[in-house]
Amino acid sequence: MRRTAVLGAKRAAAAAPLLRAQLRGTAGHAMATIPPPQGLLRPLAVPQRLLLGPGPSNVPPRILAAGGRQLLGHMHPEMLQVMDEIKAGIQYAFQTRNRLTLAVSGTGHCAMEAALLNLLERGDTVLVAVNGIWGQRAADIAGRLGAEVRELLKPPGEYFSLRDIQEGLARHKPSVLFITHGESSTGVLQPLQGLGELCHRHGCLLLVDAVASLGGAPILMDQQEIDVLYSGSQKVLSAPPGSAPISFSERASPALRFAREKMLRRKTKPPSFYLDMGWLANYWGCDDKPRMYHHTAPINSFLSLREGLAMLAELGLERSWERHRANCTLLCQGLRELGLELFVKEEAARLPTITTVRVPEGYAWQEITAFLMNEHGLEIAGGLGPSVGKVLRIGLMGYNSTKDNVDRVLGALRDALQRCRRSRL
Repeated sequence: MRRTAVLGAKRAAAAAPLLRAQLRGTAGHAMATIPPPQGLLRPLAVPQRLLLGPGPSNVPPRILAAGGRQLLGHMHPEMLQVMDEIKAGIQYAFQTRNRLTLAVSGTGHCAMEAALLNLLERGDTVLVAVNGIWGQRAADIAGRLGAEVRELLKPPGEYFSLRDIQEGLARHKPSVLFITHGESSTGVLQPLQGLGELCHRHGCLLLVDAVASLGGAPILMDQQEIDVLYSGSQKVLSAPPGSAPISFSERASPALRFAREKMLRRKTKPPSFYLDMGWLANYWGCDDKPRMYHHTAPINSFLSLREGLAMLAELGLERSWERHRANCTLLCQGLRELGLELFVKEEAARLPTITTVRVPEGYAWQEITAFLMNEHGLEIAGGLGPSVGKVLRIGLMGYNSTKDNVDRVLGALRDALQRCRRSRL
């Protein structure tokens, strides 16, 4: 024992100089070999632009001020109160009494993934209604989760009838149907009336993407028997991207288990800890247990979302729906007067928040969008996914849905059609 102790002491003494040298290096004698990035040594410069594309929308001063407040701790009582107010605001915006209602710490894409990975297990059959990019994305995510993906297809610019859905449900017998309420890549508003009841008759849960439509077009989660509904913060709610409202039904049905029960009866854990609704439900106070830490929430994003929901509540859903519909109607009328062709033929099927027009013959869409950005400080967008090269997309959402902005974008387009060079294509 004595010999071992002596050897140990000698080894420690021999290592001491090296340890002291390492500590001296970390204490001030180490040299950084990569210089500071020059761009970060200059002041931040952000141009002022009017964002009339498919999102994000411009953020009103009230929401900017909320996002600029000093941080709170993510488990402070005051922050938990803000989260409770967000939950109540989402319940109002969704028109639901579901307890399992919260905001995911991520964008609308994150909410899509959260919905699918909590509902689906390997081998489950999911029917995805694809008439634009969001159906394509949902099918991709479901496939990665190991689900048996079946697609119901419509050309861009068209919507699904109840008969289309019924035929798909009868043929594929899915446990979940995914459908997009507001398809921002094509400008289509999907009718939802009767869809939930139809799904439940076939023992299927209804999952709806309302990222581009929430607050701009009527959606009534409980009345329309929607089982899972999600949205985003950066469109009609006019908050910065980074938080995504989501809700899971608690309505029992003799034909199937409701969404929350389906999650509780999973055979396997959800493949993402971060998006596990069991943990998130507890963190958001959606169960009867004391709240526990799950992750550090994006505090300032939640403060902004709270104010966006508050502004929607103060305006009222009905007035918000009417404002978006009225401004969309004015925009469509003005586009026709410019000689442009609306992409969605049926007026009732046009998404009030994002209007699509065909790229005018003889013009390159890139030249038009660049001209508006450079000459008018105004953003509109080209197509996305299956609509690339076919359409221009004009967004009038939330804070940006005003008659003045309708006039401004129409004037800018008139200027572009007169001054842009005709394409050689």
